[in-house]
Amino acid sequence: MAVGVAIAATDGVEYRGKITLMVLLSCIVAGSGGLIFGYDLGVTGGVSTMEPFLEKFFPSILKQILGVKEASNYCLFDSQVLTLFTSTLYLSGVISCFFASPVTRKLGRKISILIGGLCFLAGATLCGAAVNIYMLIIGRLMLGVGVGFTSQSAPLYLAEMAPAKYRGALNSVFFLCISIGVLAANVINYFTNNVKQGWGWRVSLAMAAAPAALIIIGGIFVTESPNNLIENGESRENAEKLLQKIRGVKDVTAELNDIIAASEISAAIEHPFKSIFQRRYRPQLVMAITMPFFQQFTGINVIGFYAPLLFRTFGSNVKAALFNSVIIGLGIIISTMVSLMIVDRAGRRKLCLTGGIVMFICQMIVGALMVSKLGDQGALSKGYSMALLILICIFVAAFGISWGILGILIPSEIFPLEIRSAGLSIAAAVNLLMCFVIAQAFLAMLCKMKAGVFFFFGAWIAVMTAFVFLLVPETKGIPIEKMDKIWKRHWYWKKFVGSE
Repeated sequence: MAVGVAIAATDGVEYRGKITLMVLLSCIVAGSGGLIFGYDLGVTGGVSTMEPFLEKFFPSILKQILGVKEASNYCLFDSQVLTLFTSTLYLSGVISCFFASPVTRKLGRKISILIGGLCFLAGATLCGAAVNIYMLIIGRLMLGVGVGFTSQSAPLYLAEMAPAKYRGALNSVFFLCISIGVLAANVINYFTNNVKQGWGWRVSLAMAAAPAALIIIGGIFVTESPNNLIENGESRENAEKLLQKIRGVKDVTAELNDIIAASEISAAIEHPFKSIFQRRYRPQLVMAITMPFFQQFTGINVIGFYAPLLFRTFGSNVKAALFNSVIIGLGIIISTMVSLMIVDRAGRRKLCLTGGIVMFICQMIVGALMVSKLGDQGALSKGYSMALLILICIFVAAFGISWGILGILIPSEIFPLEIRSAGLSIAAAVNLLMCFVIAQAFLAMLCKMKAGVFFFFGAWIAVMTAFVFLLVPETKGIPIEKMDKIWKRHWYWKKFVGSE
């Protein structure tokens, strides 16, 4: 039985195009949405270890950390209110994804990204100025709306603007910006923790306004994608001129014809959310759900949300925990940059499979070390703490090279135009819903399951690696409007869409 076959670019047609200034500007602006997402991922875990922040909003947790109340190492931060502070962002993001879809389709990708930037700016302002838990939570909810809009529209926009030959690398800019955002948050947390007056956490939370301003200002100058303009009735002549500017070449006839053909099909679809459940779209729907689901169940956002808290669990002090988080952030950026250079040569499947194997091994070893060396009280020795830091760095590097970018890239490039906005909404909503579930459940899971939580995520990594091997076809180098060919040639999915 042939599984997950790789397919060359179809029909012998290759779209022409260069990486132009317009493409680069689009990448920067759309990638800024990832920058804010990453910053919010990284900032909460660090702020949650700062004593002035805990004293103001979560005094009972501070008592456990300081030893006033006895608690297991694994249960120091087990608080549903604290996890609510982290997870409310993702809950509002899930809901806003579905509001983002009609905006993205009818008003454009650019408008949707700008709405996300404005919501980020409002949320960062509220969080930085918060005087009580309610103001803090409302600010997080506003940030979530921004995450929902940008997570739905930015990958879609990047996929449409990028030349097919470079789509993997350019669309991966979104995840690279997430990684940079996480690192920036960890670095800022490290320094603001040293503010003696106790207001450093306010700076950490309010700094999300900086990338929000970048996305708003940049969004004013970027162009709408030709795909969306044609979908909304733009003339062929104007669309051709714009596509020529974006691609930097005169001959864009093949790509323009495919976009127009896809737009004609799209125009016949009145209810894309209803249409996506048709049998012929079953492969895309399955990928929209499973890829972001598996991405989150690698356990990566346990590191993203709670890395400083995890190192406090291992016995590190606040400063060491924040510094270790900076090291991890550097590791994931370096690995993502490596992935940018090889994803359009090595292909999606090979990276997913290799990364899955390495992540599985790391999760198993981390779990085994914690079972054997960390009890309910006390701390790990310096040597074992260093070993865990190295293992976690290898884990995030494997994730950055593989599932980090591919969990976003693959859903963004597989949908036909008529269901593209709806499909990306589903993928973004699943991603954020799983973020919410893990953010809300992890600290309780760590308290109840202890080291077993790492075996839990390891088992999911084994499942998703098998899924890729059997059911995910190669999409490298295939024009986005020709992507239907891969399903017709796949050993399993052709049962749903018909073979060529």
